[in-house]
Amino acid sequence: MTDQPTRWTSATVHPDMWVDPDDDPRDSDGPSPDGELATLQDFLTNYRLTLRMKCEGLTPEQLARRSVPPSTMSLLGLLRHLAEVERDWRNWITDDDPLPPLYDADDGDFRGAVADQAVVDAAYEALAREQAATDAALAEHQDLGRRLGRDGTAVRELLVHRIEEYARHCGHADLLRERVDGRVGQ
Repeated sequence: MTDQPTRWTSATVHPDMWVDPDDDPRDSDGPSPDGELATLQDFLTNYRLTLRMKCEGLTPEQLARRSVPPSTMSLLGLLRHLAEVERDWRNWITDDDPLPPLYDADDGDFRGAVADQAVVDAAYEALAREQAATDAALAEHQDLGRRLGRDGTAVRELLVHRIEEYARHCGHADLLRERVDGRVGQ
């Protein structure tokens, strides 16, 4: 007997995929987006959806499981962390006073990720709210070369950095999910 979950996937066409291509909401049958802004937004949307897919179907206990001790990282912690990061990116694009953090300082987004349905629900709500607010703030700036905020960060850099953040954490989510219940895939 072992604590190691058996590797599995719901895909039947390609065993290294998360789901079959026909069931993958990230894939479209149409042409790729036209233009740099639309392409960046499409990548961001798909990485956000990937993170949600990696978390779906799990209990609060599974979402909160710290899968790689001594790390405090968990899937629930990633949801909370990305809500915090989305909020902080809005601080980059304004000259106003910074928004206060959502969670406690000292890694609170990971340590506060406890196995409680209310915490899970709040994490999903916070992530959706913060994503929408950051999207709305950036939608006012269609010129990717425009520099914003105290540091003069280009809109393009903000979009690419957001994609990078989600892509990196989707890699973490792959490993965390596999450790939780053995599910693998792209």
